[in-house]
Amino acid sequence: MNIKKTGIEFGALFLTTGLLLAIGHLFKIPILMFHYKYINNEDGLYINAGSMLPIIAGLVVCYTAEKIYLYKYKKKIGQV
Repeated sequence: MNIKKTGIEFGALFLTTGLLLAIGHLFKIPILMFHYKYINNEDGLYINAGSMLPIIAGLVVCYTAEKIYLYKYKKKIGQV
């Protein structure tokens, strides 16, 4: 059960995060893209960061998939 549960969790995480990042790069949506740059030449400020939204969404889907899997597993063995 643990290996299958872990596989489902990581699969949901990587699939969701990868899909959102791909959509961000395909349609040039900065909030879904991994790479983000901000340059302010007047102050000499340079910020280079990536969006955390796809990773957070992936974690939410991962958590939900885990809860659904555990519910179905318990229902299958007759505990619910």
